Amino acid sequence: MEFFAKMRGAGKSPPRVRRTEIVSSFLGSLTGIALLGWLHAAVADPVDQVLIIGSFAASAVLLFAAPKSPLAQPRNLLGGHVLSAIIGVSFRLALPEMPWLAAALAVATAIAVMLMTKTLHPPGGATAYIAVTGGPKIAALGYLYVLCPALTGAAILLCVALAANALTTGRRYPEYWW
Repeated sequence: MEFFAKMRGAGKSPPRVRRTEIVSSFLGSLTGIALLGWLHAAVADPVDQVLIIGSFAASAVLLFAAPKSPLAQPRNLLGGHVLSAIIGVSFRLALPEMPWLAAALAVATAIAVMLMTKTLHPPGGATAYIAVTGGPKIAALGYLYVLCPALTGAAILLCVALAANALTTGRRYPEYWW
């Protein structure tokens, strides 16, 4: 019976999000992802570089919709992407004939390293995975993948997050830097 008593309270929904928070999250993520896309098309792609990877979309969710989350803080954003990129590229190079194993090891190792370094950022797992499973352009980057897209893209999103969250009343970002 105690289980069912607890379950009655489980049906509650999360608190409503203020309209200003929704608008800020929308505009911040729109600006951040659009800026990455524009820079990719205008600057990076013409010189055979990549500036956008799927894990940045997940970072945008954290930065613009959950800016108080420990997972969204600058240390986590930058450290999570950079460390995971290094790990992903390393496993891609170490196990080129077994990408399935390289991908699994890259993600698992990235999670462990992010936990050890207090830089847990869930999209970092995807950054490691993309380093291993990405197409020929990603593979051709080698360790340059760490600088661009991982560090550069995360830094651009951070700058947009700082501006967007500063312009929203009642928001404070970051909660801490390092």
